[in-house]
Amino acid sequence: MRRAIYPGTFDPITNGHLDIIKRACTMFDEIIIAVAQSTSKNPMFDLRQRIEMAKAATKMFSKIKVVGFEGLLVTLSDDLNANIIIRGLRAVSDFEYELQMGYANASLKKELETIYLMPSLEHAFVSSSVVRTILQFDGKVDHLLPAETYTLIQGYKR
Repeated sequence: MRRAIYPGTFDPITNGHLDIIKRACTMFDEIIIAVAQSTSKNPMFDLRQRIEMAKAATKMFSKIKVVGFEGLLVTLSDDLNANIIIRGLRAVSDFEYELQMGYANASLKKELETIYLMPSLEHAFVSSSVVRTILQFDGKVDHLLPAETYTLIQGYKR
């Protein structure tokens, strides 16, 4: 079975993430969306909410499993018996950081491969941080998020 992990904070999960997930589904038998605790990033949404949003946004994909995690990605890859990591690259600015992380993970576990996917051009500018910034000012974000994510966020704001 070709199993891959797509890790991130998914704070919140966006149409850009979903674009990567859709394309990864054509390459792998199972994709585990690994939602990182990431307290150092001070997420807008708590881990439970981010997992809930990821599950809701990916419910139509039979190949997707969503888990929360804390700690090293290599430990999670051992626990899940998965040696492929999927990462998205939107721009050159993402490349250096992602390359360093890929090399760091490979230094900890030589069997761990990182696959980099670019989102479709229409989603290349979409990031969770852009969405969070717009949300802080009650701006329009429904075109940047899966409908399920948007609905959940509206419920969290109440």
